[in-house]
Amino acid sequence: QVQLVESGGGSVQAGGSLRLSCVASGLTWRSGCMAWFRQVPGQEREGVARIGLVTDIAVLADSVKGRFAISQDNAKNMVYLEMNSLKSEDTGMYYCATGMGCTLDTSGYNVWGQGTQVTVSS
Repeated sequence: QVQLVESGGGSVQAGGSLRLSCVASGLTWRSGCMAWFRQVPGQEREGVARIGLVTDIAVLADSVKGRFAISQDNAKNMVYLEMNSLKSEDTGMYYCATGMGCTLDTSGYNVWGQGTQVTVSS
């Protein structure tokens, strides 16, 4: 059974940086993608970034291009989201996910972490 656990969230002022981590346990395949999503109460979950587990190809949402970066450490089964120049609109619960979809849509992912909260104050 695959489990994902996120960490690294917190409170930061606008313009600051955070690095989120996601560790995957029980991952027995190396295909598909890992992704980061975020959600604000009352809104749909939004895809932020995804990376191919084999291809290492990264795709970022337009709203975070130039500010965020996604990377992975295959040996540690870790995925990271480096967030710079944070804005108040980046506030939300950030979720790590894995699946075969390799999109920025939630339908492509079937395993989710519990989330880590990011709060950006202006």
